[in-house]
Amino acid sequence: MGETKTLLRIGALALMWGSSFFWIKLGLGAFSPVQLVLARVALGAAVLIGLCYLGRDRLPSGRRIWGHLAVAAFFHNALPFLLFAWGELTVDSGITGVLNATTPLWVLVAAPMLGARTRMTAVRVAGLVAGLAGILLIFAPWEASGLLSWGALACLAAAASYGFAFVYEGKYLTGTGDSPMSLAGGQMLLATGFLLLAMPMGGFEPVHLSTGAIVAVVILGIGSTGIAFALNYQLLASEGAVAASIVGYLLPVVSVLLGAVFLAEPLNFRVIAGMVVVLGGVALTRLRPRERGTFATAPVVERPLAAAGEAAP
Repeated sequence: MGETKTLLRIGALALMWGSSFFWIKLGLGAFSPVQLVLARVALGAAVLIGLCYLGRDRLPSGRRIWGHLAVAAFFHNALPFLLFAWGELTVDSGITGVLNATTPLWVLVAAPMLGARTRMTAVRVAGLVAGLAGILLIFAPWEASGLLSWGALACLAAAASYGFAFVYEGKYLTGTGDSPMSLAGGQMLLATGFLLLAMPMGGFEPVHLSTGAIVAVVILGIGSTGIAFALNYQLLASEGAVAASIVGYLLPVVSVLLGAVFLAEPLNFRVIAGMVVVLGGVALTRLRPRERGTFATAPVVERPLAAAGEAAP
C-alpha cells in the first residue's frame, strides 16, 4: 500500500469515480438522462472493447454467460446509471456521491436473498443500522427543509441496484474462464443496447449543445466509465480487493468537495455528519471476524467486476 504506483492508482480511481456525479450534473444541462447515459455507456463500451482487442481478449461466448451478463448489464449499468442521472435533476452531485457509498449496505441485504456466501455478524448488523441512520440524518425527513425527494429515492434505488448486481455477478460470473475485461466489455455493450431501447423515454428530447456539456459527457464515458474500469482491474490484480476498496471511502469525499467548490452546492453540518455516519457504517459491514476474535477488513461477498465497497458509478 505504500508503493507510489498503488497510491496513484487509488487516487486516480477516487477522482474518476468521485467526479462522475459532477460530470453528470454538467451533462444534464444539455442532455436528457437517457441521452447522457446512452453516450456514457457507448463510450465506455468502446474503450473496454478496444482494450480487449489490444490485449487479445475475446468477448465471452455461450448464451448462458450472455444471459447472466444481460442481467448484470441492466442492474449494474443501465438502471443505476439512469436512476443517478434522473436523481441528479433534483439532488446535488455531492449528496449523490454519498448515497452511492451506501452500496455495501445493500450488498448485505441482497446477499441472503440470492443465497450468496456471507456471514451476518453483530458488527455488520450494527454497521447496517448505522448506515441507514446516516441516510436519515442526511435527508432529515422530519424537517420541512429536508432533502428527501423522488430524486433522492432514485439515487438510493440506484445504490440498491448496485448491491444486487454485485451479489449476482459474484454468484454467476465467477469462474467462467473469461477475463474480467472481456466480461466488462460485453456487459457494457449490452447496457448500450438497453439504453437504445429506452430512447422513447426522453431520448428524443431536444439537445441544447454546449462545449462544457460535451466535454463532461466525453470525460464521463471514456474516463469515469471505460478507463476507470480498466484501472480498477489493474489495482485488483496488483493489490487485491482490500486495497481497491479504499476508493469507496474516498469517492464521496471527492464528490462532495467538487460539488461545493465548483457548483456552489450547499454543505451544512448535518450532511457532513450524515456522510461520516454512513461511511462508518460501511466500514463496520466490511469487517470479518478472525479465529482469535480480532477483525480484518474483507469484501462482504466475492465479486468479479468491481472491488468490494465501491460501485463504479
